[in-house]
Amino acid sequence: MTERPSHLPERLALLPNAEAAEFLADGLLTGREDVPSIKINQVTEPLPHSDRRGDLHPVRDLAEDTIAYCRNGGLKATQADAWLAPRLHAALRLTRREAADAGFWNYLALGVAPDYVVWRHLPEPKDGKVTKVAADRFRGQYHKQAFARLWWAAELFRDGSDYSPVVTACGNQDILNTALRMSVINHRPTAQAIVRLVAKGVITTGREVNALVGAINASAATLMYDVIAPDAERESRPLLDWIDEAETARQVSRRDLPTGPDEEPTPELSVSTLVDYFTDLFADAPVRGRGDVEAVEGED
Repeated sequence: MTERPSHLPERLALLPNAEAAEFLADGLLTGREDVPSIKINQVTEPLPHSDRRGDLHPVRDLAEDTIAYCRNGGLKATQADAWLAPRLHAALRLTRREAADAGFWNYLALGVAPDYVVWRHLPEPKDGKVTKVAADRFRGQYHKQAFARLWWAAELFRDGSDYSPVVTACGNQDILNTALRMSVINHRPTAQAIVRLVAKGVITTGREVNALVGAINASAATLMYDVIAPDAERESRPLLDWIDEAETARQVSRRDLPTGPDEEPTPELSVSTLVDYFTDLFADAPVRGRGDVEAVEGED
């Protein structure tokens, strides 16, 4: 199985897409080979800042602790997402502009924690056949790449400084796989209403999540959610202050949820309005197998 990189510098870096593609050989994707870490670090670019947010080892330690958390707790690899997402977001303290640079995530996946990506995303062998990690888990779009998807999930589903909605969202793979790529999730009351329905048990199975998300997306074409459920005006100062605090911040807690930027929470009235509206939408949404007891009981 792919192991920890043999060469880990002190600083994170950027690995451009073209260079990253050169390292996505079958040996790595099947988990049979390690990354050529020295070669990777020869083609990287430095981060545009020199502050503590660029320290490599706290991120490396977090990846290792995530694997240990799941193994010690007897958890599946998929259950790592809910634990890691808020802590990764809090450890990195990025702006959205910084997080939009694919080279940053390429480097985390190939230069910092390729063993984590293989552990988390290598499918179980079937019928004795060799399986592979999808290449886009190392170098891919924000909703596919192993670390980018978790950061963006934490960014879009956190409620101001509160990461608890992120745990709920990332505990459901269909939210990560479907809802995360929808532009409507940028509307905080919509994101919080979806999480609220999952937390309340209104939405439970993967089929139900997909049906709800499809209905919400379709309805957004004719109904402006930000009109019926306005968000609070967001200011940049709390985020910038939170980023500045990285210079003196302690290591992200492994026991307790971290605290995000001290931003205004999502208006409760807006969330409750959309919870009621989405509940009605879901009642009429076509769910494959709805009413079929055997289909529901057979959900994985």
